[in-house]
Order: sequence, then C-alpha cells, then structure tokens
Amino acid sequence: MPLPPILTHTFRRPLPYLPTLRSQNTIHAIQLEKRRTDSERTPDVMWLLEHRPVYTAGRRQKVEDLGVERDRLQGVGADWVQTDRGGQTTYHGPGQLTVYPLLDLGRSNASVREYICNLELSLREHLETHHGLEHYPSEHTGVFLSPDEKIASIGVHVRHRLTTHGIAMNITKEPTAWFDQVVACGLDGVRAASIEGATGKQVSVVQEAQRFAEILARRMGREIAPLDESHPEIWEIVQELEREAVAAGSWHNKPTSLR
Repeated sequence: MPLPPILTHTFRRPLPYLPTLRSQNTIHAIQLEKRRTDSERTPDVMWLLEHRPVYTAGRRQKVEDLGVERDRLQGVGADWVQTDRGGQTTYHGPGQLTVYPLLDLGRSNASVREYICNLELSLREHLETHHGLEHYPSEHTGVFLSPDEKIASIGVHVRHRLTTHGIAMNITKEPTAWFDQVVACGLDGVRAASIEGATGKQVSVVQEAQRFAEILARRMGREIAPLDESHPEIWEIVQELEREAVAAGSWHNKPTSLR
C-alpha cells in the first residue's frame, strides 16, 4: 500500500526563526500522538520557506564561545538562536531556501543515515538537473561546488524517528555577505556560494522550492500535496506563522556592520 502524500506549504514571507522552531516541535508532538493512536493518520509535512536574518548554533558549539559570538552577530542586524540540530554556526535568511521535512521515518523504515543521504542526493540532483551545477565531492556534510564553495547545508534532529530541521540552499546572492560574518559550519576558508552567483541567472526562491520538494519526495518514494484545512491542527499552526511573519515587519537586507 503506497504511503500518503507529504503535505507541503510554501510560506509567503520570511519567517522569524524562534516561532518556526517552536512550531516544528508542536508538529512533532502532534505526529507522535497520532502515531500512537492511528499510524495511518500521522501527517508527514514539508515546510518550504525563507527566514528573517538569523544565525543558529548547533550542538557541537563550545559553550564558552557562544556568548561572545551571539553578541557580535546580533550587532550586525540578525537574530541569534542556539538549536538542537547537528552542526555548528550557520546563517538563514532571505534569498536562501530552507526546507523542514517533518517526517515519520518509521513509516518507510528508513534509517537516519538513509534519510540524510536522501537529502544530500536531492540537493545534488536539483542543482545538476535544473542549473547544470555539479557538486564537488567533500568529506563534509552538505553540498559544495568546489573545495572552498559551499552552496547547501544539512542539519537534522531526529527523536522517536520523527524529523525536525532540514536543509538550506542558497538561491540568490543575498545570503553571501551574512555568511562572510562567520566561519560557516566551522569550516575555515570555505565561502557561501549561490545558484545566482554560480550561473549568472536570475532565480526565484519560490520556483526552486517547488522543484526541490518534488525531487525529495520522489527520492523517498512519495508524492506531494498542498497542506490545507483538512488537517486543521497543522493548518492553524501554519496560518499563525504567516501572521507572525507579517507582524515582524521589515528586516535588514545586508549586515549593518562588516566583519
């Protein structure tokens, strides 16, 4: 019996990070409860979005380094959040596609390693199929265009075989100046690349979102369908995030001071 479609939603405005993180955790709780009562009713969800400018620290960060780094990065006009995902400091913001697949891996019996592999292979396929960009093989997690150019990052968290966090892929050049403020993902000498910068073409985050969602779902043996009111608990969470994005107002489109 085929698995039901993954329910997708593409957000209209850049989202503040903390409410989005809290909402992921709320979805996790809903998925866990529904799995305990009726596995066929467990909704798998994929959110496709841009964030307001924010730096996030992962579990591998040294506690003694966090305070100084937080103060400095907040001073350039971005938010700063410590998270439970893998990896080190990275940036999210406008011009970057962030994808949060909120999935129950138990439905397909996929391991965490297989899931991360599918994320990376989907990123590679997207870049090569739609933009003719071949990845550079690297020992590090994520997707590189050369030894010192990283175009996409992966950072996930799995509890009870339910996934949160996901991937980020630079679409326009806008994220580059923000990445220049940090040693992104702890990799000295590595700079952020983007589809726009690598191809010289105008690109749309919304268009890239739809393309990537289709590729990832296909790799996981799934189809996608738009999230709607037929799943009211999750739909209301999405609508509240849309409202918070509007209420948050404008954001800085470049760092207010340079490193």
